[in-house]
Amino acid sequence: MIQAATLAFVVPFLACFAAQAQADVLLRVEKLEAKGKFRQADSLIQEAIKFGKYSSAEAEPLEFELERMSRIRKDYSLKKEDIYTQLHASITNLTPREFSGWISKGWFDLKKIDGKTCFFRSSVENLYYRHPELRARGIHPDEEKAADGERKALLQFVRDVKAETARLNTNYVLPRTYRVVEHAKVAGDVLVPGDAVKAWLPVPRIYPFQYGFKLLKSSFAPIAIAPETSSIRSVYLEATNKGGAPLEFSLEYEVTSKVVHFTLNPAMIQSIDPLEPAFNPYLQEGPHVVFTPEMKALSANIVGSETNPMLKAKKIYDWQCEHLLYSCTRQYSTLTNISDDVRRNGYGDCGEQALLFITLCRYNGIPARWQSGWMLLPGHPSQHDWSEIYLAPYGWLPVDPTMGNFVMHLFTALSPQEQIEVRDFYFGGLDQCRLIFNSDHSQKLEPPKKYFRSDDVDFQGAEIETAAKNLYSDQFTFELSFNVITNSAAK
Repeated sequence: MIQAATLAFVVPFLACFAAQAQADVLLRVEKLEAKGKFRQADSLIQEAIKFGKYSSAEAEPLEFELERMSRIRKDYSLKKEDIYTQLHASITNLTPREFSGWISKGWFDLKKIDGKTCFFRSSVENLYYRHPELRARGIHPDEEKAADGERKALLQFVRDVKAETARLNTNYVLPRTYRVVEHAKVAGDVLVPGDAVKAWLPVPRIYPFQYGFKLLKSSFAPIAIAPETSSIRSVYLEATNKGGAPLEFSLEYEVTSKVVHFTLNPAMIQSIDPLEPAFNPYLQEGPHVVFTPEMKALSANIVGSETNPMLKAKKIYDWQCEHLLYSCTRQYSTLTNISDDVRRNGYGDCGEQALLFITLCRYNGIPARWQSGWMLLPGHPSQHDWSEIYLAPYGWLPVDPTMGNFVMHLFTALSPQEQIEVRDFYFGGLDQCRLIFNSDHSQKLEPPKKYFRSDDVDFQGAEIETAAKNLYSDQFTFELSFNVITNSAAK
């Protein structure tokens, strides 16, 4: 019979042993994944779970590795022939030899997975972002001309906004009310008859420039609606699958948004107390915000001897707008340090660029946090991420590094000075085409999910699960549409 004193020693020892065994398995999996041996890594994890006698909490990191590698396979789902076919349909005078040259130069994201060369699903789109000189060879030049017209219109919009904020002596102008419909649909063959299905759909949170949220319709009576100040605001719904028919979750609501514009003066900037609870969390390291030696070196290169918080943040912003390139990325849940990936690669999507900006700002003592939702652009609403920084006495200010980056690399119809004018608007400014759901990244939904999130960094679409499993984002559709109900124009 084991004595109590002996048991008190043995239980922690066994827990440490299990943790070490788990860490060893994860390290071996990491090495196998790096070599492209995904099937072997899967088998190693499955054996460890089967024979490791782990608790549910101890087995969770191993189970997530299985899920993560499955998601990577889905992101890298195209063959060389698929990419060539897509390119041949969108670019003039493409030859197989030229295409092979682009591959050898590393112009495409690809992975060796179990002996096969697998290309990233957005490889063609990324080629044009990373090599904008190829746009001139596009088969549809009218599309570029139309885009140039939109870019010139944005310049005029920026000038109108600056005039309107000056006229009214306010930072928030031109309110616009939207009616928004969100629609998530799960195919009947994905569900088991009688399945209890849970769904979280995002809804707008409150800001000084976003307000008046009113839920008009819901496909099912909401079980819970997160507070209007929630950092990850959702409506939580439940339903039961009734025998093979598609299951649909939908919301309809109204919300009002204003344009944001601050005219910032570095001489006005005040110091803050970094221990103040309102700021301290946004000065710390966290998921995807890590002060690595390489990140510190990059910061020193960008910021130099500057001490003014506003000018430090502006240096970081300008550097990112000039030096980074936009690029679609794989699912955030498959990445371990997003900000460092952008630093290393020199490119990233909107969320990745926002996280790099947040990391560099926090390291330099500037409170910084995530902001995300949708851009409500006529005809093609799209998900988008950016950031906020705190500068006293102005408060929290939006900063959109990706918009600034687009302007400096793609708005070639504008003069260099006009490009800078639009770029600078998005340092402390925001158009009213935004629908904002989140004010921080890597947050937990309420009520919490039982299974892994499809996206554990951001929350811009539905999260859905059954009693047995999470439904990954490829197992249902999510659509968002909108109408403008009321609109204001500058005088």
